[in-house]
Amino acid sequence: MNFPFYIAKRYLISKKKRNAINIISFISVLGVAVGTAALIIVLSVFNGFDNLLRKLYNSFDPDIKIVAAEGKTFLPDDKLLETLDNSNLISLYSLCLEENAMLQYGEKQIIGTIKGVDENYELVTGIDSMIKIGNYSLYYDNIPLAVPGQGIAFNLGVDFDFLSPVSVYIPSRTKEFKGNFQDAADNLNISKVYVSGTFSIQQEYDTKYFIMPLPEVRKLLEYDKNVSSIEIKLKPGIKDTDARKILENELGNKFKILDRELQHEYAYKIMKSEKWVIFMILALILLVASFNIIGSLTMLIIDKKKDISILKSLGADNKTIRNIFFLEGLFISFCGAVTGLLIGSFVCWLQIEFGLLKLGNEGSFIISNYPVIMIWSDFIYIFIVVMLIGVFAAWYPVRYITKRFADVEY
Repeated sequence: MNFPFYIAKRYLISKKKRNAINIISFISVLGVAVGTAALIIVLSVFNGFDNLLRKLYNSFDPDIKIVAAEGKTFLPDDKLLETLDNSNLISLYSLCLEENAMLQYGEKQIIGTIKGVDENYELVTGIDSMIKIGNYSLYYDNIPLAVPGQGIAFNLGVDFDFLSPVSVYIPSRTKEFKGNFQDAADNLNISKVYVSGTFSIQQEYDTKYFIMPLPEVRKLLEYDKNVSSIEIKLKPGIKDTDARKILENELGNKFKILDRELQHEYAYKIMKSEKWVIFMILALILLVASFNIIGSLTMLIIDKKKDISILKSLGADNKTIRNIFFLEGLFISFCGAVTGLLIGSFVCWLQIEFGLLKLGNEGSFIISNYPVIMIWSDFIYIFIVVMLIGVFAAWYPVRYITKRFADVEY
């Protein structure tokens, strides 16, 4: 066995002459363990929220979304549709058309976004799984129906009795406004649709979207074939990032190809930034906690100055002496890191299995417990960071203290 390693291990587990050194060594291990456990728990909670956010978005957003590089709408010509039909990446696609409109039900009026979709839309997305009241249906015989978000339905006070329709108003794109506000109503295109059900995903969607049949929205906007987006469901096993790159090459720069992350680029960037900012803050706290290691090693070196003299008289050089106490500091960091990882993973497991920590009153949130997902790469990164901090904490006292007792120049 390596001699410095053997001596350092003995110093770690043997009883010191001064009980204070044992206490400080235990506090050093405990401080590193608590900091490491906190890192694991916090990052796992962020992973849980990130996964929850993705699930919520995935129930409404497609794998890939094609939009115009310039302008709000584009014409899906035969060449584009043929490319999509023949693609080995695509399982289904849906043509969609969005625009802001005024919605009226009874005396209540709000502004929302009408989204015209075709019959493939519920297969491309998971919207049908998010229906809270009624069902997802865009037609009853030949009568157009609508599926608003729960927030829009609540704000309008919609009843689901099929007695009164929701009126949708959009200014005409082609009629000329003559300046007479009394005749302004003549410049509005109007559609009346009954509500078949409501969906609930999250507030961003629930208070924004009013889903209607695509032909009805085209009639309101006075378009023949224009769409604002083509939403795509990929075949199983195909990554959206890989599909995006392939479609970008095939379709050229006339279109923007958005994978799931690009559809909500800022939301995902904020989530990642928050995660790593918290990681850095906790790492700094862990760095402060590592000063216990410096104190522990300093006192240990002072306590073992007679041993240092004996080892030197037996032929140990200054490098060997330094390695002994350097390894001692690494052992403290290693024990703290491993203990912290075990504690953190155990706490996360308890939360996953039993949901000990609640988000709030039942029914106020989409989920009742804090979501937790453990990712092994987080364990590796945290272990590396803790050990790097341990290297710094061990190097400092070895650099400045041992030379006083070993009488060497570092």
